[in-house]
Amino acid sequence: MLCAAAAAAVLAPTAHGEGAGAAPLGAGPCKGGSLLPGRASAAAIDASIICHIDHARLAAHLAPLTPAHLLTAVAGHQATSMVSRDYFSDVRPSGVTPLTLVSHTSYSAHTAAISVGEIIAWGTGSDSSPARIFSAWMASPGHRAVILSGEFLEIGVAVTTAIPRVVGAQGAGATYAVEFGARLP
Repeated sequence: MLCAAAAAAVLAPTAHGEGAGAAPLGAGPCKGGSLLPGRASAAAIDASIICHIDHARLAAHLAPLTPAHLLTAVAGHQATSMVSRDYFSDVRPSGVTPLTLVSHTSYSAHTAAISVGEIIAWGTGSDSSPARIFSAWMASPGHRAVILSGEFLEIGVAVTTAIPRVVGAQGAGATYAVEFGARLP
């Protein structure tokens, strides 16, 4: 079983707004696509997700994304927050959005504005592998739009080897969070 959600937003000094397809694209050959979180290192899972995303972007004539430590940290906080606070949403129960999470880091320093997108997913059993999670994202117009947005230049990925209880799934699984970003002049 698997489920996913997506969000996108832009923050400028004077205003901010929120907003987030095409046919699904092939993922290409990515090492670690069938890895299961918990049996493989988080770094291998993260690298596989980035590989899948970059292959889809290259097929759409978009540049690959550059890993960004601050976005990875926000993704990690989001994935663990969903599990520890028992929710599954881009927006935390307190109302905090992905844009707010990223804007409270130094990611926005020395720039006029930032653009942020987030995709999340959870899966159990073989549906928690990077390839299955990526396929679900690409089958969803909202997720595909975030992945294939030419606006984003950087990425941060995190996976945790648990799922929020609220989703009601049985068995071992994983929760994924991916942050996309761009620092705008």
